Amino acid sequence: MIRFFKTPILHRFIFYRRVWGFSNTRAVFLTFDDGPSEDLTQWILDFLKKEEIKATFFCVGENVQKHPELLERIKIDGHAIGNHTMGHENGLKTSKKRYLASIEEANTVVNSNLFRPPYGRMWFSYSKAIRKKYQIIMWSWLSYDFATSLSTGSILQKAKKQIKGGDIIVLHDNPKVKDRLKELLPELIRIIREKELNFDVIRK
Repeated sequence: MIRFFKTPILHRFIFYRRVWGFSNTRAVFLTFDDGPSEDLTQWILDFLKKEEIKATFFCVGENVQKHPELLERIKIDGHAIGNHTMGHENGLKTSKKRYLASIEEANTVVNSNLFRPPYGRMWFSYSKAIRKKYQIIMWSWLSYDFATSLSTGSILQKAKKQIKGGDIIVLHDNPKVKDRLKELLPELIRIIREKELNFDVIRK
């Protein structure tokens, strides 16, 4: 299987109305999808606070309902928040009506005009309706923290070669990546700082 850590230029060209990254900046934008989750979110927030880093969390509505205190801490700590649907629906396997309803339901608890489609997938025809209310935020560098077939070392080697200012970096905030993320995130931060880059949030 070919794994594209760096989003191909063709994808950005076809879906040009989505946000894939930013230009003219020395900042990178850490994003965490799928949370909040009880143990891992707490660890991420503690780590980011210690490192004085702000990030953007794309939250699943059902998880926010389970852990409202974690969403509140994300806000208090100065991080940005985005909508990741109510139940992490796959936009290629969900009807337009149900998908849009999921986004709106999630927004009753997330309250953000930033949206990222789970799996990065949805039918092209859904975008126009979503863009009336939300910025569709994609990414320019995918960490593959969920891919158990890849070693942490191989992921970090890609990071050293590819990450640059303006990149939106995807990490995950769910129990499946807990051990991998705790190993990966500190080293990823070290690499980014060695490149003399800083960190910022995606703004509404």
